[in-house]
Amino acid sequence: MAAAPAEQASSYSFILSISEEEARVKALNEYLSTRSYIQGFTFSHADVEVFRKFSGPPVDQYFHVVRWYRHIEAIYDGSSEKNDPCKLQTKQQLKSDSTSKGKRVQPPWSPPEGTKHSRLCLYNSLTRNKEIFQPQNGKKVTWYCCGPTVYDASHMGHARSYISFDILRRILRDYFKFDVFYCMNITDIDDKIIKRTRQNYLFEQYRKNKSTPAQLLEDVKTASELFSVKLSETTDPDKRQMLEKIQNAVKSAFDPLQEAVQAKLPAEEISRCHEILLEEAKDLLSDWLDSKFGSQVTDNSIFSELPKFWEGEFHKDMEALNVLPPDVLTRVSEYVPEIVAFVKKIVDNGYGYVSNGSVYFDTVKFGSSEKHSYAKLVPEAVGDQKALQEGEGDLSISADRLCEKHSPNDFALWKSSKPGEPSWDSPWGKGRPGWHIECSAMAGSILGESMDIHGGGFDLRFPHHDNELAQSEAYFENDNWVRYFLHTGHLTIAGCKMSKSLKNFITIKDALQKHTARQLRLAFLMHSWKDTLDYSSNTMESAIQYEKFMNEFFLNVKDILRAPTDVTGQFQKWENQEAELNKNFYDKKAAIHEALCDNVDTRSVLEEMRSLVSQSNSYIAAKKSARQMPNRLLLENISCYLTQMLKIFGAIESDDAIGFPVGGNNQNINIESTVMPYLQVLSEFREGVRQIAREKKSN
Repeated sequence: MAAAPAEQASSYSFILSISEEEARVKALNEYLSTRSYIQGFTFSHADVEVFRKFSGPPVDQYFHVVRWYRHIEAIYDGSSEKNDPCKLQTKQQLKSDSTSKGKRVQPPWSPPEGTKHSRLCLYNSLTRNKEIFQPQNGKKVTWYCCGPTVYDASHMGHARSYISFDILRRILRDYFKFDVFYCMNITDIDDKIIKRTRQNYLFEQYRKNKSTPAQLLEDVKTASELFSVKLSETTDPDKRQMLEKIQNAVKSAFDPLQEAVQAKLPAEEISRCHEILLEEAKDLLSDWLDSKFGSQVTDNSIFSELPKFWEGEFHKDMEALNVLPPDVLTRVSEYVPEIVAFVKKIVDNGYGYVSNGSVYFDTVKFGSSEKHSYAKLVPEAVGDQKALQEGEGDLSISADRLCEKHSPNDFALWKSSKPGEPSWDSPWGKGRPGWHIECSAMAGSILGESMDIHGGGFDLRFPHHDNELAQSEAYFENDNWVRYFLHTGHLTIAGCKMSKSLKNFITIKDALQKHTARQLRLAFLMHSWKDTLDYSSNTMESAIQYEKFMNEFFLNVKDILRAPTDVTGQFQKWENQEAELNKNFYDKKAAIHEALCDNVDTRSVLEEMRSLVSQSNSYIAAKKSARQMPNRLLLENISCYLTQMLKIFGAIESDDAIGFPVGGNNQNINIESTVMPYLQVLSEFREGVRQIAREKKSN
């Protein structure tokens, strides 16, 4: 009788522990004399381990070892698979079966060839091509997104970026199953914020002082002279048009007040005209007041109130749009010490220089280094002084500031503060961060020397993102601070350029008054995330019709599923129609996967989903026409899949397995779940009446 496995393993362990080969063979011979190893013998891993120890056949004097050795050798047939116990045992099993059963053996088996798996590709601005997405650390994805500069209401341009990145983030996380760590910043120190804060503060002070109508007319006249100079120096046609619009509005309000004062009209009429002019001339007066008294605004706390308010409004807007909050949010005002340290190291590494209390990045020194490249994203834009000066900010492009630079292409890392600007201590004196350095220092603090994805709007490529790359790689002394740079496309309004500075924008709050967050998101999903999107009535009508089309399908399926049935009744026989629809279902799922792998092409995905719904609708119609019940389980699977995809895209918030929640404008209220018990009772009653009618007819 063969030894028990535990016993066998124990004996073999003792044999294997013998180092001297002849003594080991002798001990094996004694052990084998006690067991059968031929008739019905099935050798174990322990046999294999001992067998491997033999450098060649044993000598004849050890009879049992010789027979044991020859038997195992015959099983693997002298092949090269001696060291593969799995293959050894497979061959042995085949031979054993052939011996015991006499004739039959299992035929050879080989795995299917399978199909090639598509991999996610993303359009990388660093190469201007679609590249296979490969994170640096397994499935973990580190992602930094440029957040808003909070000095005014968030608009649809912000929505373009943040909804698009929210869709990408959700798809990477929930569809491709990446572990996404998402960091975003809030710029709450900036030239625009400083200027807007001073202007608002000074205008409110002016309003409180309650100037007389005559004084207001005089002040507006003086401010208009300054404004006219600004208008004459403006070459940008869009900006010039905006300024002319302001000038005309002020003139239209100026003349009635002047006439009312000259005609000595009633005080109420003069007061009314006074308020209209004050409101219309706000921008013009604010500019003039800032030029006169801006340097006298010295209280740092004034500069924090405005961004704090607008940051709060931004977060409310993002929540209303169902945009996921970041995992980490960084504010410039909270990272000033880290920014100072970041700038200092860039200087220490030889890529920055101090000039008149400010610190500048040396683009020439950096670009001439063998291990670095300047302007990786838009190399053709190097030397574009208009773009560079916009990047420096309105308060940082005076003649004395520009003279501080070694090269006109250099940019500020740290700005010495002038009177009327907030300031912090630094090794170079009182000052404040430059715009580009903020993101580098904050992203570096959270994500380290290299991140997988950096995202932002298309207009940030140069100089902002190119300067971010340069200063960060100067700090870390590497050449791969960002692996994939993603830029969302522009947003136009009915074909026209949208710009907050040009006062041609629609706030997110205004947009949500006209359309739901889902409809806005569907509009974005129907366009490529990296291309220009035109926000117009046609665009939104397409989104509304798509939502209606999908919703009608979901409601039809829910109605079919509500029809009473027993447990076994839910499993219906499949005919050719079901097989064909199921094939189409799997074909569409494959096409959707291919589209998502192709730079997250949601436009194609939505078209494939539409096509699947059309095929399902045709199937339902054919079944009803033939007075047959559509296959519940198949339709449920299709509608659950479509619902899940819309959930992944952030277009459905509820936990319902199928369709959109029925809740009017408030998407968090689900009327359907409230009325469902009553619908169920009604459906069962209707089915009961039908059953009685059928029975009477058959009788």
